[in-house]
Amino acid sequence: MKGAAYLGHGRLGTVAVDVAPPGPGELQIAVAYCGLCGTDLHIAHGDMDARVRTPLVFGHETSGTVAAVGAGVRDWAVGDPLTVMPLIWDGTCAACLAGHQHICQNLVFVGIDSPGGLQQRWNVPASIAVRLPAGLSLRTAALVEPVAVAVHDVRRSELQVGDRAVVVGGGPIGLLIAVVARDAGADVLVAEVDDTRRARIAGLGLRVIDPRADDLAGEVERWTDGAGADVVFEVSGAAAAVRSTTALAKVRGTIVVVAIHTAPRELDLQRVFWRELRLLGARVYHRGDFDRAVELLRRDRIPVDTLISAVVPLAETASAIEELSAGRAMKILVDVAGEAGS
Repeated sequence: MKGAAYLGHGRLGTVAVDVAPPGPGELQIAVAYCGLCGTDLHIAHGDMDARVRTPLVFGHETSGTVAAVGAGVRDWAVGDPLTVMPLIWDGTCAACLAGHQHICQNLVFVGIDSPGGLQQRWNVPASIAVRLPAGLSLRTAALVEPVAVAVHDVRRSELQVGDRAVVVGGGPIGLLIAVVARDAGADVLVAEVDDTRRARIAGLGLRVIDPRADDLAGEVERWTDGAGADVVFEVSGAAAAVRSTTALAKVRGTIVVVAIHTAPRELDLQRVFWRELRLLGARVYHRGDFDRAVELLRRDRIPVDTLISAVVPLAETASAIEELSAGRAMKILVDVAGEAGS
């Protein structure tokens, strides 16, 4: 069997993968597709060398079917379609005991801290497998994980029907947050600097502006009759974008930090104090977010074809990483099985 692996020092390669039978409590997955995301770019660029062990078969946005069932696993059979919620928590730390298992203090993120889905056969604990409904294509199902991220972000914001939400950053997650927020009944404005991404977002009927050319704070003020946005999602990861968020939110509005910031950022705490703003972090997801993501995809509420820029074979994973790093694609799926369209 083959896999795509990070080899260390910013190098990627295709490797042979030894596949053992699934152990007790495990499923073996015949992986169909694996999406590439910003975290995978961080791994590939060497930004996470202090965390990952190499060679690492990475990837966590997966879909596939059950290839084998380990001892003690019930309710799963060979051929069942599934995806994976790639979180393993210890159940004993303070976060877990408080009911926040998804941000366990000793969390194992599968595909980063342990081998991921860019391999043709993949053994995972059955507890992290998520069943897919009949009729949902495996190509579409590879988007369940990023959609679950957006679902969690919107739920964390406590967005209400009729709210006005600003999404700063229109990449894959920003686009998904905008779509999920609209589906939840919000009026949405997206700020994105890239021309191609803005065109894609506008094509979905969403309000979108270029914050380099337009006064974002002024536009939000006009749009909200001077009140400010109910919710602001910071998804870009840019320092200037972080600084802008406090000027966009209404009195007692909510700012949700979605992007991963690799360095401390400046924030106008005077504005936070003056308007009694809420500043929230939003990380990964709950199982319910996965279930909701599956349902949104099943109901065709997610613009799959707008989001997926390309599907490439496993051997072209490194090239796909380059395309994403250069900003020339929105979402690329790797056809791990070598059977595009399954």
